[in-house]
Amino acid sequence: MRKPAHPTPRNPERRVWVATTGAMCGVAAVATAVPFVSSFAPSERAKAAGGPVQVDLSDVAPGGIKTVEWRGKPVWVMRRTPEMLAALKGHDAELADPQSERDQQPPYARNATRSIKPELFVAIGICTHLGCSPNPVPAGNSNPSMPGDWQGGFFCPCHGSIFDGAGRVFKNKPAPSNLEIPPYRFENDAHIVIGDDSIA
Repeated sequence: MRKPAHPTPRNPERRVWVATTGAMCGVAAVATAVPFVSSFAPSERAKAAGGPVQVDLSDVAPGGIKTVEWRGKPVWVMRRTPEMLAALKGHDAELADPQSERDQQPPYARNATRSIKPELFVAIGICTHLGCSPNPVPAGNSNPSMPGDWQGGFFCPCHGSIFDGAGRVFKNKPAPSNLEIPPYRFENDAHIVIGDDSIA
């Protein structure tokens, strides 16, 4: 009767190589799976691009302005001073749509300040002419493109459109209408929600 052959002794180097390869494959599988699974959850940027955006007002000083992103657009949030509010009066004859009768704002912002609360101005920072971004220009600025008695507002450097501190466009400028007011509501005294005016 023939005796069975003795098994070949196992190679310890091969065992290490197999274990190392298996571990590397496991790491690669996890590294591939994590971004894949996480891709199902919307990013912060994606949330900002589509859904409502909450804005903290505590860091907006009187006369200050902050910019947030909503649906891929810059939205200005400006806290107007009493002087800035006073500057909105007395120049209706120079404006193309002083009473905000066109549809660049929700019904609750169809007033002289174009806002829910006079001191807080919220507007999409895109010129209604060709989509450029205007710049805030404070009262008394020496920019030669501004009227001599400039009371503050916004200037679009691309084609020269001028808007007052409520985003109302001056007559005979390229922009055909006032700056757009997005839907928004007050969550409380310290926060607004842009993109949702359900309880405004």
